[in-house]
Amino acid sequence: MPDLLSNENIMTALGKVKDPEIGRDLVSLGMVKNVEITGPHVALTVELTTPACPLKAKIEDEIVTGLEALGAETVKVDWASNVKRSFGGPAADLIPGVKNTIAVASGKGGVGKTTVAVNLAVSLARDGARVGLLDADITGPNVPLMMGTMGAHVTGAGGRVNPVISHGVTMMSIQYFLTGDAPVIWRGPLIHSAIQQFLRDVDWGELDYLVVDLPPGTGDAALSLSQLIPLSGAVIVTTPQEVSLADARKAIAMFTKVNVRTLGVIENMSGFICPNCGEEHDIFGSGGGEKIARELELDVLGRIPLEPGVRAGSDAGVPITSTQHPDADQSRAGQAMREVARTIAGRISVVAEPYAMAAAG
Repeated sequence: MPDLLSNENIMTALGKVKDPEIGRDLVSLGMVKNVEITGPHVALTVELTTPACPLKAKIEDEIVTGLEALGAETVKVDWASNVKRSFGGPAADLIPGVKNTIAVASGKGGVGKTTVAVNLAVSLARDGARVGLLDADITGPNVPLMMGTMGAHVTGAGGRVNPVISHGVTMMSIQYFLTGDAPVIWRGPLIHSAIQQFLRDVDWGELDYLVVDLPPGTGDAALSLSQLIPLSGAVIVTTPQEVSLADARKAIAMFTKVNVRTLGVIENMSGFICPNCGEEHDIFGSGGGEKIARELELDVLGRIPLEPGVRAGSDAGVPITSTQHPDADQSRAGQAMREVARTIAGRISVVAEPYAMAAAG
């Protein structure tokens, strides 16, 4: 049946393959590029909505199945990506090169929020996205330590500040302006002003995602961020224990009140992986993330186990998801964080699609 392998028939077959996240077919989304037919052999490019697509294998399987039904003996799928912007309007003018913004928040401290934010950013960059990381915890900046940039200082000219780059991520933190352990003892208006300057005056360049590590709680930084720029969504980090869940509910309620969608809940420290026996122990309980997600009609974006390598990597400035970490590809926590990042990227694609369609006219 090689005669069935016409461009028209191929596009008809691919019109039955849907993007699992967006729920529309590849052809109507304009994702199919460069179809080449050489006898019974077909090669094509699929332009994904994110390089961190969580369901790439599923899409490829359906493409191959559909084209083999037309008589294709081999199907070669190449991948490209074009991340869509999820917002517009005057508020977006503060960050003109940024396509999507992700706030990482928690109701309380000590749940590993910054660890999650750092590894989310590194994971997205490792998958090929252009990623920025803003440390919005002005009074307790920990991103530089975890990214191995303590002691770095920013430079700039003409009123623009050059960010620091590490592990493929473009970063900014108040720590880059401080000397040693100098504390930041600021009231709300100064915190608001600092975040505004980090957004407006830093030369972020073109970014697919700007990940913002917020301080714990529902204070000034979170409110300032939601007022200054459009947020594609927020992710809430919690541990399974009840005290963390109670505060996570407050953080979710805060974002709802300021009209920011919550993309879902990440359950961190969901179990301790014993380095000797490899067994998992529920030190902080279990099922807490699922409980709050069900209660508030949200999704659990992922469960990240507790591993010594995560802490060691953070202290050494080498995140567990970085290719520089010796356990990057063996760590169960690292694998879980990479899957969480891909899940979030998929959710952002869904959020961005209506705006992309409207912008296209």
